[in-house]
Amino acid sequence: MNAKKKLKRVCFVLQLKKNRIAAYKRWHQRVWPAQLALLRKAGWHNFSIFVRDDGLLVGYVETPNFKKALADIANNPVNVKWQKIMAGMFQASRRPTEMMKPLPEVFHLD
Repeated sequence: MNAKKKLKRVCFVLQLKKNRIAAYKRWHQRVWPAQLALLRKAGWHNFSIFVRDDGLLVGYVETPNFKKALADIANNPVNVKWQKIMAGMFQASRRPTEMMKPLPEVFHLD
C-alpha cells in the first residue's frame, strides 16, 4: 500500500487574539529547527497554517493518526517550550495542541 494512502487529512480551527496575530506570524517565519524535526518525527506531513485578519487560524496536516501525532509531541521539552510561547497568543487559555479538534471532512475532490 502506498504511504500517501495511509495518511489522513486533518483540518482544525483555533482563534488568535487579534493583537497577537503579527507576533504569531513572526514566530512562524522562524520555527525552531528542533520543533520542525520533532513534528516530522511524530508523523506530521504537509502541515500548513492559515490565518485570517480577524485571527481565525485554520490548520491542515496529513498524518496516519492525529491523536498519536499530538501525543508524540505533547511532553517533549522543545514542544512544551514552544507551546508555552504560543499559548498567550490564543483566546483560549489552554495549550494550542490541546485545542486542536479535527473538523469532519464532508468533501474531497480526489
